[in-house]
Amino acid sequence: MKLIRMAAVAASTLALFAGAASADTTKLRIQTHYAPETVSGKLAARYVEDIQTMSNGEIEVEMFYSSSVVKSVETFDAAATGILDCDMTGGGYQTGKNSAFQFVGDIMGGYSTPYQQLSWLYFGGGLEAAAPLYNKYGMELIGWWVYGQESFASSKPISKVDDFKDWKFRSPPGMETKIFEKLGAKPIVMDFTEIFTALETGIIDGADASGLANNVGLGLYDIVKYANFPGFHSMPSDHLACNKAVFDAMPAHHQKIMKVAMEALALRTALTFEKANAEAAAKLRADGVTLSEWAPEELQKFRNAAQATWPEFADTPEAKALVESHIAYLTQLGLVQQ
Repeated sequence: MKLIRMAAVAASTLALFAGAASADTTKLRIQTHYAPETVSGKLAARYVEDIQTMSNGEIEVEMFYSSSVVKSVETFDAAATGILDCDMTGGGYQTGKNSAFQFVGDIMGGYSTPYQQLSWLYFGGGLEAAAPLYNKYGMELIGWWVYGQESFASSKPISKVDDFKDWKFRSPPGMETKIFEKLGAKPIVMDFTEIFTALETGIIDGADASGLANNVGLGLYDIVKYANFPGFHSMPSDHLACNKAVFDAMPAHHQKIMKVAMEALALRTALTFEKANAEAAAKLRADGVTLSEWAPEELQKFRNAAQATWPEFADTPEAKALVESHIAYLTQLGLVQQ
């Protein structure tokens, strides 16, 4: 009888520990639009490895690459409705839902470096300005990772504003289409995963896809032989945003791990692309790809067109708050003259 009682106590103790372990386990399904072989895809995998290791395995992640569950533009809603748990694409895909997402996705013609843009998010009031927007749609913004200025891929030279005339190119949705229409281009909105085939078949003349190194990983310069570098027109903020109910139910230390790991990912991404883009540029030049560096006066023409378009998209209370926050900080940095 004594042995039976001891066994019963041991069993109940194990059950308690098992219950505690179960209560502290977080299982997440996360989708990114990046392919696993791209630089950003590898960085996303590193983030997953970090949070799983730092949580001692309490956070378990099922990661989906190349928008394999739903289309890139549908990832946010899939997380909000429980098909997924987290969206690791970018806010720019949600501009049709609320124009404010443009100003967390890609302000365009604003910040010059990822460090400036990240400093707005973490120290310039960005997180505080963005949180109500995400919460309104049942999501929690965990953080950003910004790889820097993007470069085009093109079948013809792109070295000045006049080269945009009648240029058919893949564009993400939102404000970018308006800016480039003003400059004479013909933007075509399509999913990130469709770019390679559209270039290969001549549906488009070029693409705004990603940074130079990511474009190489996508194979774009195997098809077209012109690019611009350094980039200037677009510096999207890829985000990690999670279903708010899921995130709120997580233990506090899991929440902290995910947010601090995003800050690490942000720095790692900026530093990685600083090197990766320089290496990609050298290799592309050696392979016969023409890279154009834009003159300051041409860059200013684009910045003027972009900044003139911001007020057109500040048409909701959330958008107005974000534009005001950006302009205040950009003015401090001397990048916008009031």
